[in-house]
Amino acid sequence: MASLATINKEGKPWNRYVFITTDNNLTIRLASFINARKVEQIKANNEVHITCGIINPANMKPYLQIQGKATLNTSKELKDSFWNETLGQIFKGPDDENYGVIEIVPYNIEYCSPQSLKPQILTL
Repeated sequence: MASLATINKEGKPWNRYVFITTDNNLTIRLASFINARKVEQIKANNEVHITCGIINPANMKPYLQIQGKATLNTSKELKDSFWNETLGQIFKGPDDENYGVIEIVPYNIEYCSPQSLKPQILTL
C-alpha cells in the first residue's frame, strides 16, 4: 500500500491510498477506473508523489518518497499482464472498458530512515 498524491483542478495536492507494484526498471503500476478523479488530475498534470513503506507508525522502518510522471495505459497487453484475481472484485475482467493501469516512471527516489536525519537520494 502507498499514498499517491496528485494535483487537483485548483492546483492543490490531493492524496489517496493505492495498491502498487513495481518492476525491475522501477516503473510503478496501479489499477484504476479510467474515469477516476486521479486519472483526470494526472491528465491535467502528470507530476505525482508516492510515499510507501510505513505499515505501522509504532514500529518505524525505512520508507520511500518517490517523485515521478504518471500516465494512464489502456493497452490490452498491459491490462492482461497486470490483471490478478483481486482486481476481479472491482472490475468485470481484464477486458472491462472501465479498467486501466496507471504507470509511474520515477525520476527522484528518497530512502528515508528513522536513524538518519538526511535521506539517501537516487535521481534517475
